Amino acid sequence: MEEEWGKIDLRLDEYLKTHNISRSSLSRNGQIHYKQLLKYCNNDMQKVDLNLLARICKTINCEIGEIITYTPPKKH
Repeated sequence: MEEEWGKIDLRLDEYLKTHNISRSSLSRNGQIHYKQLLKYCNNDMQKVDLNLLARICKTINCEIGEIITYTPPKKH
């Protein structure tokens, strides 16, 4: 649900598909538990681990803005 402040979405899965990177290779190369990675791929996490995001970006060689988007709230 979009709150009054807008919404942050993690588009990691979309990035991985576009760049032909498998979840398992990211998990292995980034030393990330696969179950934790799935939550990030499915945009299904409550809190974001900034260290983990840095590890993801370094492993897949991307900028943070390529995997995270901000959608402002709709004006009523």
